Amino acid sequence: MREPLNRVRIIRTRILLLNEIISDFGGDIGRALLDEKVFKPAILMHLVAIAEQMNRLKDENAFDILERFKKADLKGLSEMRNFIAHDYEGVDMALVEAALRQGLPRLLQAVDNMLDD
Repeated sequence: MREPLNRVRIIRTRILLLNEIISDFGGDIGRALLDEKVFKPAILMHLVAIAEQMNRLKDENAFDILERFKKADLKGLSEMRNFIAHDYEGVDMALVEAALRQGLPRLLQAVDNMLDD
């Protein structure tokens, strides 16, 4: 069980880094996503990294952990990862912004609850 919890800790770290990036822009996610040189690529890479950790949890059959996340959030992360990895220029930044604004706080709450148990 140690490895899956380490993956959850990695997910938490990535979420906190995303929150720091957003904070650097005064909470203006849209403006952060306009920065093509550093911040947009960093945001997208953190989202990919989170999705990759979730995929590894699936591969490791860590269903006791995965069941603590909303299925829609897991599906959305997986789909976003695929869009970023396979059609970087075609990623809809409005969807990324909505995911960061709505999904990220839910994901962090689920991770924190899990790590507190």
